[in-house]
Amino acid sequence: MYILIPAYMPDAQLLQLVQALKQVRPSWQIVVVDDGSGTDCAPVFSAVAAAGCTVLTHPVNLGKGEALKTGFKHILTLSGESPGRAAAAVVTADADGQHEVYDILRVATETRDGDSEIVLGGRSFGADTPLKSRIGNAVARGVFGFATQMRLSDTQTGLRGFKHSTLEWLLQLSGSRYEYEHNQLLYAGRQGYRIKEIPITTVCENNNSGSHFRPVLDSLRVLTPVLLFSSSSLIGFLVDTVTLHICYAAFGILAPSIVLARVVSGVTNFSLNRVIFGKHRQRSELGGQAKRYIALAIALLAANWLLLELLVTLLDLPLLPAKIAVEVVLFLASYAAQRRFVFQNRLASAPAPRSREALSQLQN
Repeated sequence: MYILIPAYMPDAQLLQLVQALKQVRPSWQIVVVDDGSGTDCAPVFSAVAAAGCTVLTHPVNLGKGEALKTGFKHILTLSGESPGRAAAAVVTADADGQHEVYDILRVATETRDGDSEIVLGGRSFGADTPLKSRIGNAVARGVFGFATQMRLSDTQTGLRGFKHSTLEWLLQLSGSRYEYEHNQLLYAGRQGYRIKEIPITTVCENNNSGSHFRPVLDSLRVLTPVLLFSSSSLIGFLVDTVTLHICYAAFGILAPSIVLARVVSGVTNFSLNRVIFGKHRQRSELGGQAKRYIALAIALLAANWLLLELLVTLLDLPLLPAKIAVEVVLFLASYAAQRRFVFQNRLASAPAPRSREALSQLQN
């Protein structure tokens, strides 16, 4: 088992964490990445190395995403040199004292023994949680849920388990800072990776002052890949709108114009989404996906027709603003339906152990 800890300007809590892990799991390989913390933190990293950890160093701060990639690459090299460790899982944890050893052991055990390729330690965010943490997680959780239709309680958790088979894929993902962890979850479905979330203890030391998350800037970083991820639906909307206006100008009849526009945009959207949702290589699923998509398209076509007839014919609204209003509503409905039913992704959850007495079992 590998434990990977990205660290930027850590304090003594990092040393306490690795010492506690070494005490209960002396055989585990712990890799710490110093992400340009500077000379002031050199004593901390020296003590971590003396405790038996591997310390990798970035000369300057590159961001949490780059620190994680540096660690993943190093672990891939280690496992390649040691065939006995080729199937070992990797657990990432934060350096600021937010994760208890008990929870790291639980995530590690579930990653090693479970069927899911990705295991998340999900925190809860109540009234006693610092406002910065609640805002950051609410934004990330909201945009993630919109894009994927998957419900996760904590999309920003740094406590994550990955089976060894995911490491090369993790190195290919974009993102250098906090958006990198968001991309892991956003694009896991493309690869057919299963995600399992288990609840963990929420720890906020000193009002979470050790966190380097910037609510506004880093939330924007998280939002950007979601917009890119949703691009197929936006492209479909543009194709549909342009085709509708061309057909309506040519025929002067709304109904057949809507049908033709939907056919063209539907083929475009289906083709793009098979690529985006990672299903284009699974030819055996093409028939089922096509049937589900056609059924959805018929339902959306009927809704589109009725709403446009109501707005354009009965209420005498201009076609373009009416089209935009209808498409905003149908965009949300279509995206949710495609994620949940047409191009299905798998998500598992698990209850927490009833008591910490289970810690002794995890240590065996």
